[in-house]
Formats: sequence, C-alpha cells, structure tokens
Amino acid sequence: MERSELGDLSAVLMVAETRSFTRAAARLGTSQSALSHTVRRLEERLGVRLFSRTTRSVAPTEAGERLIRNVGPRLEEIDAELKALGALRKKPAGAIRITTGELAAENILLPALMRLLPRYPDIKVELIIDYGLTDIVAERFDAGVRLGEQVAKDMVAVPIGPQMRMAVVGSPSYFAAHTPPKTPRQLAEHVCINLRLPTRGGLYAWEFEKSGRVLNVRVEGQLTFNTAGLIRKAALAGMGLACLPLDSLQNEIDKGRLVHVLGDWCPPFPGYHLYYPSRRQQSPAFALLVEALRYRGPRKT
Repeated sequence: MERSELGDLSAVLMVAETRSFTRAAARLGTSQSALSHTVRRLEERLGVRLFSRTTRSVAPTEAGERLIRNVGPRLEEIDAELKALGALRKKPAGAIRITTGELAAENILLPALMRLLPRYPDIKVELIIDYGLTDIVAERFDAGVRLGEQVAKDMVAVPIGPQMRMAVVGSPSYFAAHTPPKTPRQLAEHVCINLRLPTRGGLYAWEFEKSGRVLNVRVEGQLTFNTAGLIRKAALAGMGLACLPLDSLQNEIDKGRLVHVLGDWCPPFPGYHLYYPSRRQQSPAFALLVEALRYRGPRKT
C-alpha cells in the first residue's frame, strides 16, 4: 500500500461518518472539491465505487460498507498509536477534548485544571458543555464526564467526585406561605420548578427512596428549565421548590437563603465519573489528567 492511500482511507471514513462531502471537508480542513478528488482517486485505484451520490445525500455502497467495517477500526488503532508515540516527549503535550455537564465542569474539572495546567503549558484542554449522553467515540472526544449510573458498561470509568445526593429546597419566602412537605407525596400541594431532560425531552421525575421504598414523583408548577442554574435562581427568588444536587445548593442552605426539606428521602448515589473507551492508548497528557481528576476520598485534616 502506498503511503498516500492511508490518507485517502481516512478521508473515506470521514465522508462515511458525516454522510456529507461538505461536512467531511470542514472537519478535515480541506475543500470539498479536493476531498471529492481524493475519494474518486481511491475508487479508480480499487476499481469499485465506494459511495452513491445524489444532490441531497451520500451513502456507502456495498463495497464502501465493507471497507468501513473492516478497515475503519484498524485505522483508528493506527491513529491512536501514532498519537501515543508522538507524545513520548519530556514534557507531556497535546489537546484533550472532554464533554461534560456544567456542574461537573465548574465544581470538579475547572479546579483540577487550575492546579494542573500551569505546570504543563503544552497540554491544552477543551471542555464542551453538553447535557445529552454524547457518543464520545463518534464525536471524537477523548473522554466524557457523567454520573456513574449513566456510564456505558464498555467504558473505563474513573470516579472523580464523591457520592452525591439530591436535595429539595425552597426559599424562606416560599415557606412563609407554604407548609414544608413531610413526604414526597405532599409535593402535589406545592409549586415546583421542573427540569426538562436533554436526552429524551421529557420532564425529570423527582426520585426518592426511604427504607427500601422508592418513589418517583411528577411535580407541577409554572416554570420549566433545561439548566440547573436557572432552576436554582428561580428557587432563590421564591418561585417554587427545586430538586437539584445538594452540593450545588449547600452554600445557599448554609447561609439561610434556601431551606432543605425531605432530606431523609434522598439517599446518596454514585457521583461523577470520567469515562473513555477501554481500548484507548493513553497519552502521557491524558494519563496526567486522569490522575489529577481521580477521586481518592475526603482529604484528611
């Protein structure tokens, strides 16, 4: 195989992944005409068509599907190994892309990066805030951060934070006009602030458990948001009850700006994990980041 064919194969895989010469060219940093010429050149050498093209769509032919299925994984392995070899330098270097939610980025990732990056100026980290369950392999992320119960079983999962609890809270002004609930079922008598789930588009059912009894409660109210920050602000303004991770509310609770209720109905659950493909060849930069984020329990004083 000629060396140029490796690049041609990579171009074919990008077209197959994006189903578009325009989007593939943008990702590869080349022109659409140059990419079309690359694919056509490979088709001529192989003597088969790899894509069926129309004015509106691009789809692999049978030969294209076979090439993608059998050659694609091998090219990914070669690319990973070349990156690992290129990283064997005295100073760890390279770019790392991570998809994460906003709370984890603010409370865990950013503090760790503030300690790590000044010591390693050749490491670059990009955090993409995304509340959906992103396919990190398809979207070319190095890793993702999600709650432990959301991580796929075929991924390496590294805990980066303690167990978490949800908390139901309201402002003092809200409870001046409403009796605090004693059980989750009494939430039906209250104005609640809903969360729109990014993954399925439905509303989050508030989850409770006590003495082995599990309750999922659908709440009602005038406000619905798809970000935790707006829910917290609305609760502070007395617009209703909110159900959010306790650690994101603790400061307001400690200062008396929010009142915590139903605490005995909110048991702990697995906290945030960094996850990445099990077959990944770790670069020194990525390995450093993993160790900087790894949760080792509460610090002893």
